[in-house]
Amino acid sequence: MPLPPFPRAVRRGRSGLDRAEAALVEEYSDLVRLAYLTLPSSLSRHRRVLVAHSLVQRSLRGTRPGRAGPLVPAPRGTARQSLAEKDRLRGRVVRSALAHGRSPRGWPRGMPPPRTVLPTLPVVWGLRLFPRAGGAEEIALSQALAGASAAGRAAFVLRRVDGLADATVESLLRAAGVPDPEGALRSANRLDESAGAAARTLLTSREFDACSVRTRPTDLLRRRRRVRFVWAALTAAVITGLVLTVAGQGSAPSRPVTGARTGGELPRPEDLVRTAGDVWADTSRVDLTAWPARGTRVNDRELLVRALSTWGGPASARRVTMTPGTPTDPPPHSPQLLYAGNVGGDAVVLLYDGRRVVRYSEPLDAPRHGALALARADDADVTTAAALVVHRGARGARYLLAPWIAEASRRDLLRPDSPARPVGVARDGVTAPVPAPTRKAACDTRPVLQLRSSARIVEKHAFLLTDLGELSPAHLTYTPLPGHGSPPAREPREATGGPALLAWAHLACGLEELRGTGVRAVNAWDFAEQELPERGGHAVWTCARASTWRGPGDVELVLRAPASSPSAPAEVVGRARSTAACGRFGRHVVADVHWRSRTGRWYLLAAGSRAVTRIDVSGEVTVRQRGRTLAVRAPRDSRTRVSARLGNDTSLDPVGDPGR
Repeated sequence: MPLPPFPRAVRRGRSGLDRAEAALVEEYSDLVRLAYLTLPSSLSRHRRVLVAHSLVQRSLRGTRPGRAGPLVPAPRGTARQSLAEKDRLRGRVVRSALAHGRSPRGWPRGMPPPRTVLPTLPVVWGLRLFPRAGGAEEIALSQALAGASAAGRAAFVLRRVDGLADATVESLLRAAGVPDPEGALRSANRLDESAGAAARTLLTSREFDACSVRTRPTDLLRRRRRVRFVWAALTAAVITGLVLTVAGQGSAPSRPVTGARTGGELPRPEDLVRTAGDVWADTSRVDLTAWPARGTRVNDRELLVRALSTWGGPASARRVTMTPGTPTDPPPHSPQLLYAGNVGGDAVVLLYDGRRVVRYSEPLDAPRHGALALARADDADVTTAAALVVHRGARGARYLLAPWIAEASRRDLLRPDSPARPVGVARDGVTAPVPAPTRKAACDTRPVLQLRSSARIVEKHAFLLTDLGELSPAHLTYTPLPGHGSPPAREPREATGGPALLAWAHLACGLEELRGTGVRAVNAWDFAEQELPERGGHAVWTCARASTWRGPGDVELVLRAPASSPSAPAEVVGRARSTAACGRFGRHVVADVHWRSRTGRWYLLAAGSRAVTRIDVSGEVTVRQRGRTLAVRAPRDSRTRVSARLGNDTSLDPVGDPGR
């Protein structure tokens, strides 16, 4: 006997659920990526991976088959039904990701939201999950995403990965409860500017793929200690309960002791923030907040009290050195302890308050004669937070390396063909002394620190740092000539390749002029190349930009003509102070110089960056030439004025002094 057919409503509901499940399976990877990038960046990567999968899997619950969502009219046909299901799933995933971490109405204040208290599937015990590491461009995009709003991140992913039009994205965000979808689209536009044309390629890379993850064990020793602690706590609770039952209610409870401090008190050693040793591998903030407390004296209360008292004491009683623009006021809250130990005959304490790094040092034989060094560290990243100068002595500087540094070596910028030499690193992260650069006029050596990041952060990532006499070393980068090698770089690259080392060999001696000026990074940008007249050889125009922690930057333009030595200083053709030129917001530049050939004739040379289409010369010499370079006969003392035209027909003057 045949079975009776299902009721029509049941068949319609079953087919609707089937369509929703099929759409979820088909789009699962993209939905997980959308959730992963929309979730708060404060979550660890392990937690974000699990929550993203949980949100996507739970998006199937509450499906109302046969009824379209608010974004799509009632569908007709299989293709339109599939698109409608995908839009509904995207809307649910975005809504859930935006709501994650919020406490429901009526939830007790100060108590974590229920989503963080009650675990949801999937649950992983004993393993940590994190996406595979990408390159430097992926890290830069990750930092830009962390600074954007959650709705802006969602709009960015929906637009660049899912290919949705702005109107559709706006409607989806509005239906997901975003109060200002237009603002989210503006935030997505800013992210577009950071990522450029490669936005989709970067977003679909393994750095942001929460479905292709790596695993590693949790802290096994800590896990064993926690298990023993739980058993000990349960045993103590049982014994305490028995004792209280026998003793009755005769004794009055003692008054609890609070650890509250008044606003004027200094932080105490027990108030210092101490980060666990494995946080750096599971956080989206790869900066000083991920540094653990290291050193043999992290529990030396007397040393920590002296360090905190010196920092918070009267300004007149302190010996303080600082980078320009660094506030010297006491910490507004309990700072983070980075290091406390003995280095080179001194006791050293490193502290971080979220905007500044402070080094307290005192001689071991005179513990009451401490000194402070302060440096800005706001917006530090994987490179600028990779090392701090913990001690300087006759043999050079010793650095405390970040926990994500896997290898340290040193090289001489003035010898670009010489290989890097390994630098010893102690178990607490302190390096052996790295020789200081020669400060005499000869400038015969310029040692720099070459570090390599752990593959957990980014694979094959090496970079250079140089000591400029401050607590934080400066990061050296390089931007190659347009059209050389891979497509033109949107941002500076690490200065570890052959062309970068060759460029820096001609610029190294000029670094000493930046000592003590609060420099965060120096980029060497090769913006043009030119064949010199009378077979004078191949020349490269370079703009070196020194960016400070305060924001302003100084630039120096040089002409690297053929020289007898690979490290001969380049000829300086222009300087400018506190300018945007040669940086992210000053990508167009033109420069000129009088140059003498081997025959003794003088020429006016000029060159412009990628967008220059024409160079004009007026004054005692008048010429107009299409292209990015110019060479014309002109006496050495001739007064000329050079200007350039860009592709959009705007005029551009030389950096520095525009006239001669």
